[in-house]
Amino acid sequence: QVQLVESGGGLVQPGGSLRLSCVASGFSFASSWMYWVRQAPGKGLAFVAAIYRDGMVQTYADSVKGRFTISRDNVKNTLYLQMDSLKSHDTAVYYCSKDRQGVTRGQGTQVTVSS
Repeated sequence: QVQLVESGGGLVQPGGSLRLSCVASGFSFASSWMYWVRQAPGKGLAFVAAIYRDGMVQTYADSVKGRFTISRDNVKNTLYLQMDSLKSHDTAVYYCSKDRQGVTRGQGTQVTVSS
């Protein structure tokens, strides 16, 4: 069955950085678009970033463009999200997902941006 396991979240000050990882199993990772989505307190799931199966195409939500970088390692079946210049409104649970809507996603990792 599909398994997506995120890690790397934590508490960081505004302007800081974090790198999230997601290890995938149970499906053909190298053949799949992959996504990061997030859920801020009291809000629904929101698209963050997507990456094509070969890693050559990435798309981002306007709110994170220029600050976040999505990448992947198809040998390690791992998806990454490098988050720089973090802001308080980036506080959320971050999920890796097989789809843009976050229907098939992992358990999530908490990112809190606060001084």
